[in-house]
Amino acid sequence: MDTLATWHQILEQRDPARLGEILAEDCVFLSPVVHTPQEGRELTTFYLTGAMHVFNDSFHYVKEVVSGDHAVLEFVCDMDGIVVNGVDILTFDASGKITEFKVMVRPLKAVNLLHARMKAMLEQLAS
Repeated sequence: MDTLATWHQILEQRDPARLGEILAEDCVFLSPVVHTPQEGRELTTFYLTGAMHVFNDSFHYVKEVVSGDHAVLEFVCDMDGIVVNGVDILTFDASGKITEFKVMVRPLKAVNLLHARMKAMLEQLAS
C-alpha cells in the first residue's frame, strides 16, 4: 500500500471518506492544541476531517522526509494573512496503515488561529 500517495490524493480531492483506507483502527491523533491523545480511527478521522475544512486551498506540503516506518511532511498555509507552518509526523504499521498522526504548528499566532477555527469546525461537525 502506498499510504502517502493515498494521503495526498485524499487531500487533493478533499475526500475524508477515504481515510479508512489508510488509518489503522487503533490510530492515535496528536493535536497541536489538544493536550490528550485522541485514540482510534474514528477520532482521528474526525480531527482530520475538521482540518480539511479549516485549511484553505493555499495548504501545501513543502518538504517530505520518509524513513522506514515514519514520514515527516512540512506544510504551509496562509490563513487571513497569517502563515501557518507545521509538520505532520506519521508512523506506519507493517501493513502501511497510519498508527500515529502527530501535528505540530508554528508560530503562536497560527496556533491560536488554528485552535479557534478547529474548535468551531469540530463543534459544527459534531452537531
